[in-house]
Amino acid sequence: MNIQAIREQFPILNQEINGHPLVYLDSAATSQKPRSVLDAMKRYYELDNANVHRGVHTLGSRATDAYEGAREKVAKLLNAASTDEIIFTRGTTTALNLVASSYARSACSEGDEIVITPMEHHSNLIPWQQVAKATGATLKYIPLQPDGTISIADVEATITPRTKVVSVMYVSNVLGVINPIREITQIAHRNGAVMVVDGAQSTPHMKVDVRDLDCDFYALSGHKMCGPTGIGALYGKKSLLSKMEPIEFGGEMIDHVDLYESTWKDLPWRFEGGTPIIAGAVGLGAAIDFLQEVGLDEIDQHEKRLAEYAYTRLSQLEGLTAYGPAHNRVGLVTFNLEDVHPHDVATVLDSKGIAVRAGHHCCQPLMRWLNVSATARASFYLYNDEADVDRLVEGLLQTREFFGHAIG
Repeated sequence: MNIQAIREQFPILNQEINGHPLVYLDSAATSQKPRSVLDAMKRYYELDNANVHRGVHTLGSRATDAYEGAREKVAKLLNAASTDEIIFTRGTTTALNLVASSYARSACSEGDEIVITPMEHHSNLIPWQQVAKATGATLKYIPLQPDGTISIADVEATITPRTKVVSVMYVSNVLGVINPIREITQIAHRNGAVMVVDGAQSTPHMKVDVRDLDCDFYALSGHKMCGPTGIGALYGKKSLLSKMEPIEFGGEMIDHVDLYESTWKDLPWRFEGGTPIIAGAVGLGAAIDFLQEVGLDEIDQHEKRLAEYAYTRLSQLEGLTAYGPAHNRVGLVTFNLEDVHPHDVATVLDSKGIAVRAGHHCCQPLMRWLNVSATARASFYLYNDEADVDRLVEGLLQTREFFGHAIG
């Protein structure tokens, strides 16, 4: 990978922040967008803007082709068996809520179990809390090892024949850990449960094969994988999606409407009520093209090298605590600097042109498990390199020196 050539394709990175060249280390929150994605969306609005599936005119046909073409790209990216298994959503949150509301509320009843982990993003925790409250099901948690990983023995001990749903993030947005989804899925299926995967942090960084994983549902967000905000997708096995009822009604999902009864379109459109996120889908399709041109295997290998380099360098800093395993992690490191609040760390780094995240990262139960109120997080992507990590380390040394003098 030629990182400099890749970086040049992202216009936003070519700027100074507070008099310093921008080092963007917040891609776990949202990635930057390459020029090819920006151009694809601009071209759609300038040349093809029309509603889809409705008009017979040329613009309508071109818009429909672009929208459904993007669905085909998502299906191929995930190795889904059919485009019928790809539902466009606003993002991972909407996709997970769709599964919880449409599938789980019907599948679960009093005495059943829903199994998740303490590391889950709120988007993969609160929907299951609500299902448990509505159905009487019990919400259970797979415990974490001291380094934040999951043991298969604990998975087997937590999932039982009463478990109806298991929902786990593929990659932690705090710990950087890559969870053993294939093995968890096998255990879930042996007990008669369906497997839901939060793929927000995995899809941008590695090849994902939903048929190899054998998961039943898989959710992703476009904005974390070089695509636009407001677009994502849900993969679901056709056998499950075909039995689920829509939760949003009107517009695109309608087949036939009478005064007192209505019927729905076939998959996947029955779950896409109203005017779809057409330009977002076009942008997501362009992002997939971009990532595949660079190579997802290459991105994966580059990020793992960068993550280990960053984890090693940060762990060597006096007074810094880095969280999560040292190995088998994606490109992010979450940390705290002794006696300095994470928000202060982020503020000082921003004054040096370095953008990192600070807060609870939508993982408050995990923060309590770590025994902290918040952390700072540096997250890397295909446009980052070791020089960016070095800038981060230098900025943290200056932060520590500044607050050391301030405290003294």
